Amino acid sequence: MSDVLTEATLSLVGSLDERQRATALRAVTDDDLRHRWSYVPGPRAGVVLGDLARPQRKAVHHLLASVLSEHAYAQVATVMALEDVLDHREGGDRDRHQGDYSVVLFGTPGDDPWGWRFEGHHISVNVAVVDGRVSATPFFLGVNPAHTTYGGLTVVRPLALEEDLPRLLLDRMGARHRLTAVVSDHAPDDLRTRNAPRLGGVLEPVGVTMSSLDGEARDLLAGLVRYYLDRLRPDLATAEFDRLDLDRVHFAWEGSSRPGEGHYYRIQAPDLLLEYDNTQGGANHVHSVWRRHSGDFGDDLLAAHHNEVDH
Repeated sequence: MSDVLTEATLSLVGSLDERQRATALRAVTDDDLRHRWSYVPGPRAGVVLGDLARPQRKAVHHLLASVLSEHAYAQVATVMALEDVLDHREGGDRDRHQGDYSVVLFGTPGDDPWGWRFEGHHISVNVAVVDGRVSATPFFLGVNPAHTTYGGLTVVRPLALEEDLPRLLLDRMGARHRLTAVVSDHAPDDLRTRNAPRLGGVLEPVGVTMSSLDGEARDLLAGLVRYYLDRLRPDLATAEFDRLDLDRVHFAWEGSSRPGEGHYYRIQAPDLLLEYDNTQGGANHVHSVWRRHSGDFGDDLLAAHHNEVDH
C-alpha cells in the first residue's frame, strides 16, 4: 500500500544535498514537532519549497501526488497558487508567495515507522506510515479568496464541493430534520478545534444522525463523508471509509443557510471529525479539516506498533 509513497519519499530525500537533509530530516520520535501543526502563515520546520531547485520542487509535488487523489492534488496546487493572488489583494503587505510551503520528514522512509508533513498557509498534510499502513490526518485545506468571479460568473473556486454538497444535503433532508441539523444561527469565526494537537473530548456530537435519515438525504451525507476521505488516493480512502460506523455519524450546521453569508458545519463519528468554516472576508475565506480522535499523526498505529515490537 505504501510502496509508491515510499519511492516518492526516497526520491525526494535523494535529491537533497547534505545541508538540506539536515534541515528536512527529523526523528520520528520527535512527538512535539510531529504534533505541532498549523494552517496560518509563518515559518515551518523542514525545507522551504521556494528554496529548492526545480527538480527538487517536482519531487515534492510527486510526493504529494503519491498520497493524494487527483482532485485533491489539484486543490492543493490551486490553494498554493492563490497565495500570490491574496498577496496582490493585500498590496504585498504580508509578503505571501506560493513558494512559502515546507516539507519535513520524520524517520527513514522504508523503515518502520516514518512519515512527513507538507505545510504552509491553508495547507497541512500529515502522513505517517507504520507497518505498511498509512495515516494522513490532520488533513487541512483552506483558501482565500475562496471564490473569484468575472461578471458574476465563477472563475476559480477550489473548495466548491465542500460548500455545495452540505447545502444540497440541508435542502434534501426536509424541514423536520433540518430543524435538528441547524444547531445555531451564528457561525463561529473559525474551526472550533483550531489546530489543537490532540482532539480529546473537545466537541460533543450534535445535529442530525445519519441513522435518522433515509433515501437521498442519507446517501448525500454518506457521500459528503466519502468526499472528504477521497482527498486521499482511492485505496487509502476506501480503507478509511470502511472503518466507519455510518449510523453513528452526526451532521450539524451553524450560521446562515444563504449563499454568501457566514456558515459552519461539522460531521462527527467515533474517530472522525470533519469541520468546515466560511465566515471571514465576507464569507470568502474557507477553512476545512479532516481529523481522527485517536489516529491523528498516526498515533493509533504507532501505539499498536510499539506494543507489538520490542524497542
